[in-house]
Amino acid sequence: MASHFKFSEVSLKNLKGIHPDLVKVVTLALHKSTVDFRVIEGLRTKARQQDLVAKGASQTMNSRHITGHAVDCAPWVQGTIPWNDTSKFKAISDAMFEAANELGIHIRWGGDWNENGRSDDERFYDGPHFELSRKEYP
Repeated sequence: MASHFKFSEVSLKNLKGIHPDLVKVVTLALHKSTVDFRVIEGLRTKARQQDLVAKGASQTMNSRHITGHAVDCAPWVQGTIPWNDTSKFKAISDAMFEAANELGIHIRWGGDWNENGRSDDERFYDGPHFELSRKEYP
């Protein structure tokens, strides 16, 4: 069943400069998702990445955001992001992976960096983060 969710102007702006295959995944995922979500960040400058690393919000300067191969998607519930509700981030992840699988595009989620199907063993949980596979999208 398709959702009734549509991208906000913020999401559309944040998808500019993102690899077209990832845009396809995010677009299809929004239609499949049980939770409305926004693309809260897409393409980043190196200066923005340095700032996030300095604040501890990111762990690397080798971010896929700098090259347009990553997006951050967050649930949008009653006009706000429920940061502490990991179930909402998991629901977005489920929709993203369903869309990626349907499209034949390999993505990785910041809630499961090691891609073992679990989030409880991650050193750095980044629930909003989705990126294209480095192997298939260098």
